[in-house]
Amino acid sequence: MTDITSSATEGAKSNRKVVLWCLAGLGVMGSLTAASPTLYSIFCQVTGYGGTTQRAIAPSPTVLDNVVTVRFDANVSPSLQWKFEPVQSTMDVKLGETSLAFYRATNMSDKKLTGTAAFNVAPQTMGLYFSKIECFCFQEQTLEPGQSVEMPVTFFVDPKMAEDPDTKGLSNITLSYVFYPIEHAASVDEKNKPISKTAEGG
Repeated sequence: MTDITSSATEGAKSNRKVVLWCLAGLGVMGSLTAASPTLYSIFCQVTGYGGTTQRAIAPSPTVLDNVVTVRFDANVSPSLQWKFEPVQSTMDVKLGETSLAFYRATNMSDKKLTGTAAFNVAPQTMGLYFSKIECFCFQEQTLEPGQSVEMPVTFFVDPKMAEDPDTKGLSNITLSYVFYPIEHAASVDEKNKPISKTAEGG
């Protein structure tokens, strides 16, 4: 009888351990799932994976005579009523040369809209060598109804691309942006609106 009781107790302890391990595993998996978008974003920024461009805090200290042509591409989500286009279609730049380009955005709607820009470069192997010092894509952009603005991007193409077997022969680069709406901007505006007298009176 004692042996049976002891076995049952040990079995219960074993089951509790299994449950605890399962719960711990689920917790770890949940944490990894929640963190994965951030980790993926960091990975892309560090490696240039998928054409993700780099962010620089200062201009390149080296400028080479090698010249590449940068083509500027603009797209906008169908759910954002903006017109979005590059001011210049192409630009010839030296490797390491700090360059300034502009994109133009116009709010075609009758209400204030906020958008954010996703970006990449093609070929994707150039993501590691295309560096932005300043860019409108670093923050959300808000336009009033009918407002049109020219938004700058300051960049350089890292001279190290000339040493990489995968990129040293490239002479054309495409910088692309896609603007998407930020839905919370409108909801915040609605929340901050004063209550009308009609609404107060029922």
